[in-house]
Amino acid sequence: MRLAVLNDFEVVARGVAAMLAPFADRVHVVEVDCGVLVSQPVDVALYDAYAITGSGHRDLDLLTADDMVGHTVLYTWEVGPWVDEVAQDARLSGVVRKSASARELVDAVERVQAGERVVLTAETEPVDDQPRPAEWPGRAEGLTPRQSEVVALITEGLSNQEIARACYLSINSVKSYIRAAYATMGVTSRSQAVLWGVDHGFRRGGRMRVLADRVPHDGS
Repeated sequence: MRLAVLNDFEVVARGVAAMLAPFADRVHVVEVDCGVLVSQPVDVALYDAYAITGSGHRDLDLLTADDMVGHTVLYTWEVGPWVDEVAQDARLSGVVRKSASARELVDAVERVQAGERVVLTAETEPVDDQPRPAEWPGRAEGLTPRQSEVVALITEGLSNQEIARACYLSINSVKSYIRAAYATMGVTSRSQAVLWGVDHGFRRGGRMRVLADRVPHDGS
């Protein structure tokens, strides 16, 4: 199966590709795309929803309409109303929650390629010891995936209300994530948080494409 991984943040997209590397006999990651859509025919486009905003939603629309993309699968931590809505959108072939193991993700995209519409959004206990997404901006500094997404959106200049809408969180939840993130980052103001984010890779990357011969492989 030919698969492309897409996300605006290079570290996120490369992390997903590396997670899939042990399954290269089942899934061939032919390109990793940041800020661009696919450049060649693929069976499945796996779109990572990290810090997704309006441009990401437009990308999903373009992917599902692209003749070079057989199926589009959304890969996300979110299990709220937005994902339920997306899961009901017939143009998407699948939605997989990031708590799924690498093997479960591969199983899901294989089922999608076979013509099944797959929605794996329930929070479940891991069924094996396969790796899950291991990279996101701020991970090395101690931020959780959700805190990282909130910081990414702060760095882009979004207000708390805009972050709440983008992430389908309550304002109180957003404020809670911000307080926890600020404590980890060692900052006390939004302006300091923005500067910290810029210095720690929280700006969306430019347009970038990595083709198969440069995609991370197992053991690299």
